[in-house]
Amino acid sequence: MERARGMRDFRELKVWQKAIGLFEEVVRDVEKFPNTRAAKVIEDQVLRSVGSISANIAEGYNKLSDLEFSKYLNNSETSLEEVMSCLDLILDDGHITKEKFEEILRKAEESGAQLIASGKKVRREGTRL
Repeated sequence: MERARGMRDFRELKVWQKAIGLFEEVVRDVEKFPNTRAAKVIEDQVLRSVGSISANIAEGYNKLSDLEFSKYLNNSETSLEEVMSCLDLILDDGHITKEKFEEILRKAEESGAQLIASGKKVRREGTRL
């Protein structure tokens, strides 16, 4: 897909790419959940929140100001916290192993660190990533 002249592409951002990687990881594991009502509720919530991380980055990237973009990066951070909370529930319910939980948690923490650093850079330098 060709972009309009001068339009920046959020897909080039490392922070967006990392968020997509986390999404793919979570989707692979959630697909293995049992078909119970409780599992479906958690599955729905974690998928919406993990999808929201990359969606907020994309939505905010072409906002008119860096301050607006940094707010969307912060929204991505809060969605990531929601994912981590859902992961706790998923682990407690026995839908994933402790090892898988820790693997996803590491990826989530990497994403979080990148989101925080990106937001600080945008606010400090007043320029896009």
